[in-house]
Amino acid sequence: MIKKILIALAVIIAAVLLFAATRPDTFRVQRSATIQAPPEKIYSIISDFQQWSSWSPYEKLDPGMKRTYGDITNGKGAVYSWEGNNKVGAGRMEITEVNPPSKITMTLDFYKPMKGHSFAEYSLQPKDGGTEVTWAMYGPQPYLGKVMCLFFNMDKMVGGQFEHGLAQLKTVAEK
Repeated sequence: MIKKILIALAVIIAAVLLFAATRPDTFRVQRSATIQAPPEKIYSIISDFQQWSSWSPYEKLDPGMKRTYGDITNGKGAVYSWEGNNKVGAGRMEITEVNPPSKITMTLDFYKPMKGHSFAEYSLQPKDGGTEVTWAMYGPQPYLGKVMCLFFNMDKMVGGQFEHGLAQLKTVAEK
């Protein structure tokens, strides 16, 4: 009886692992919100890492988080590193591309709790007297990530954080 249970368990595990291998090699999560402020104002808030504490949802997860800024904190070449509790982990961001006031692209390197490399992009388009802001994160999906996504909905988890961040950005930008 135990032998049959172990064989069935092995078959289930193998099926999960094989199914994970068929999942996409990349991921993308994005959310949008309309903010009643000009693109220039919103752009200046997003492109300045020293202003992130006023709106980023990740900043609130660990009040004791250690933050390190590069010599440049605003615009292309700006660098921001963090190290915090298990909710925020540790990592580094660098703004790699800017097109004021409509686009900011950055690399994201995560060191803890898991290593990872991805990209974030903020697009700002005038809309109805305000600005539609789209926050996207995308990148490669390694095999371990594929397995994890079978059990955790990354779009829902990260997307929810983006929605919260966009709501906070709206509050800050509309002041």
